[in-house]
Amino acid sequence: MYYVDIPSAREIGDLSLLRSKACVSIYLPTTPLSRETEASRINLRNLLKKAISQLKEANFDKRGIASLEEQVEELLVDEDFWSHQANSLALFLRPESMRTYRLANKLSEIVEVSDRFHLKPLLRAITFPHSAYVLAISEMAVRLIEVSADLPARVVDVPELPKDLEDLVGKATTKDYSNLGHMHGAQGHKPYLTRYVRKINKALRPILLNSDRPLILATTNSLAALFRSMSAVPTLAKIIAGNPDHLSESELAAAARPVLDAHYADLIEDFHRLFEERTGQRRTTTDISDAARLATYGGIDRLLVDIDSVVDGFIDEETGEVTFGSKSDAINYGIVDEIAGRALRSGAKVMAVRRKDIPGRHDLAVISRYPTG
Repeated sequence: MYYVDIPSAREIGDLSLLRSKACVSIYLPTTPLSRETEASRINLRNLLKKAISQLKEANFDKRGIASLEEQVEELLVDEDFWSHQANSLALFLRPESMRTYRLANKLSEIVEVSDRFHLKPLLRAITFPHSAYVLAISEMAVRLIEVSADLPARVVDVPELPKDLEDLVGKATTKDYSNLGHMHGAQGHKPYLTRYVRKINKALRPILLNSDRPLILATTNSLAALFRSMSAVPTLAKIIAGNPDHLSESELAAAARPVLDAHYADLIEDFHRLFEERTGQRRTTTDISDAARLATYGGIDRLLVDIDSVVDGFIDEETGEVTFGSKSDAINYGIVDEIAGRALRSGAKVMAVRRKDIPGRHDLAVISRYPTG
């Protein structure tokens, strides 16, 4: 069975503030096939050994190490946990606590030990979650469908959502229905359609306005335009065009994924376009030291970070000055990860991407809120 529990941006922000003498961050590939999870468990044991080795080198106390080992051992023998996996597993360990997240994204194997957690790979889960809502509307039916990465699509139960136009305005006003998703005499029926869409929007608002999932419309162009004109909920520019009544939930989910892929590609393209424009205004950098200072003083507006790379070192809490580390150990931490955390806490838009998507293929790329240099 495939199972994900993706953290919210707020959760990631809270995790970035935690400090301890031993914060162990472990990321490893997993599989939703329960019969093949033994390899993942063995891998987790080996990764924990690497973390423990770093802690012993730093003379961390034995009781704290024993607590870390005990928590992981309890997880390793939890059959129910391992029978509900996705493509990656993230563990955040302290002697006093452990958090786990099962992620749809396929993440690289990482072990980091420091006084704070390594969260950059986790940002990938909220940057490109490959999940969305699809709102399928015709005069004959309304469905809100939840689409998740590799999970079966499901219809969401929405209180007070009308079943169809007839359910709202009565059979006498809808006798001109066709099976093509529109009515004869459209101008005369427009007030009914407006009332219908207004009712749909009202029912959906409590769900959609509190969600960070993008909304994709599956409907005709005319109904899409009507919904957008009346709704405070933003929708993706591209729609699944036509009458959705003859499409199953799984077919709508399959049609939604290329729309999501195009949306994510547009986000990266928009960053590159703005980066090029802001470069002429001295409002960009790909230098880690410059980025650290900007993050410390709340100067980052947008940030791309390489999901896979780890640059070890320290960043001064007050000045943002960077000290690069010579190797990974239990004292230093990933400074690009720390830059991302500080940027998030100052309200910057942060996206974790592959290196090929970063201008110049650097570890990061920054668009600042003001000119620098």
